[in-house]
Amino acid sequence: MNAPDRYERFVVPEGTKKVSYERDTKIVNAASFTIEREDHTIGNILRMQLHRDPNVLFAGYKLPHPLQYKIVVRIHTTSQSSPTQAYSQAIEDLDKELLHLKKAFEDEKNRLEGKPYY
Repeated sequence: MNAPDRYERFVVPEGTKKVSYERDTKIVNAASFTIEREDHTIGNILRMQLHRDPNVLFAGYKLPHPLQYKIVVRIHTTSQSSPTQAYSQAIEDLDKELLHLKKAFEDEKNRLEGKPYY
């Protein structure tokens, strides 16, 4: 079969950066970020978080090929921001949201411990 080994979906090869940046030479304040070993899950969450930023004019992602385990995120911002600033802020905001969700889940789990499920 032509499919690569399963571990290749998750393990970033040695010497390869997890995230690489490429500035767009034709559009001002636009860039592409290639994120290795990620798929639609991270791409869509990141895209939606970028759309919350009022300085982001465009945010989208693509999976170049089903057998290549990477996504390419394109960001175009206003002159008040830059693609790298928008990307960093989106990652920070997602991290805070996920920590809040984890804490809420753990609090509820601790509250329900010892109680029957019915």
